Amino acid sequence: MPDSASRTLIPERLPIHVGIIMDGNGRWARQRNLNRTAGHREGLKATKAIVKTAANVGIKYLSLYTFSTENWKRAQEEVSFLMGLVHQHLRREYDFYRENGIRIRHSGDLSGLPPEVQEDIRTVIQDTASHKRLTVNLAINYGGKNEIVRAVRSLIQKNPNLTSEQVTEDSIAQYLDNPDIPDLDLIIRTAGELRLSNFLLWESAYAELYFSPKLWPDFTPDDFLEALLNYQSRNRKFGGVT
Repeated sequence: MPDSASRTLIPERLPIHVGIIMDGNGRWARQRNLNRTAGHREGLKATKAIVKTAANVGIKYLSLYTFSTENWKRAQEEVSFLMGLVHQHLRREYDFYRENGIRIRHSGDLSGLPPEVQEDIRTVIQDTASHKRLTVNLAINYGGKNEIVRAVRSLIQKNPNLTSEQVTEDSIAQYLDNPDIPDLDLIIRTAGELRLSNFLLWESAYAELYFSPKLWPDFTPDDFLEALLNYQSRNRKFGGVT
């Protein structure tokens, strides 16, 4: 981490919750005449470096768009590789979680994942629950619209005598995947794409957006720090006037 960047960051103005749409693995591989799976492997290396940097600078929550509900449309070979990558690495990184104080959480439809991946996610969530430095929320089989629909269904199922007046923002929010995690302050998207792609739609209502032209495997800790510095330069109004 560059000393100049770390000195410039203002701890009390750091975003509490940062979300990252990690885009560009496939393009990174294609530019090098490699298989898309090589891009995903390099993207995993970039992810670990960013997670460590987030922990070091004091970010409390980091949500990573790992696999969307729409990603099932990709070639079966790529989908199988990505599921295997999750399965191989979730438990393999226990030393990394412990050394960096990382607690793992999950957003998404767990029931739609392969049984072994479901078990991996449940186990790592349980085994890292006591870690307090940084919460990493993995959005796997996740879609923002899907999360809202599941939350409303749960609200209705668990409150059979619910009236329309009782359907409020607060009552729906209680049934989101992680109601105890605060809303997003900052969303970073790589690879030059300028859209949210169904990522944490409810939680991003007032998030600041930062777009980087870099492909995800090329996105470095310095780039992450630059995004944080950019965030700190903004005036967040939340619909008000200042």
